[in-house]
Amino acid sequence: MDRRNIFKTALAAGAGLFAARAAGPARADPAGSAEVTPKVVYHLADLEKVMFVLGSIRHHFEGMGGPEKVKIALVVHGNALWAFRGDTPNIALKEHLRDMVGAHLDLHACAHTMERMRLNLDGLVPGFAVAEKGGVVKLAELQGQGYAYLRP
Repeated sequence: MDRRNIFKTALAAGAGLFAARAAGPARADPAGSAEVTPKVVYHLADLEKVMFVLGSIRHHFEGMGGPEKVKIALVVHGNALWAFRGDTPNIALKEHLRDMVGAHLDLHACAHTMERMRLNLDGLVPGFAVAEKGGVVKLAELQGQGYAYLRP
């Protein structure tokens, strides 16, 4: 191996170690606690993906060790919101949702979609909050608050 390549490799490795050390612990928060609760927002707009996304969220809670180990939000807009009407005959959906809202899943419904569909919170299954500025704005706000974005 050429001496210049050895020097370049050593320099790059040293710079990487310096940068990693300067950044500090990867999961430390500004208040100084050792761990930060991971935050994830799921984006749901497709009606045919509703049960898949709810199953993914359930598995996400389980995989993280329970709802106290992760904060998950679901933002629903577009045709997917039809599935969450209070009068839906889909008992499985209602049971999934009831369990996950009890596990602290934060539900947000797009105000623009609700207006287009002539729905209000009373017309949706319990647990939703209105994303007043719209679903995509809510997604961006949550990402700005450190939520990882997932669109299955």
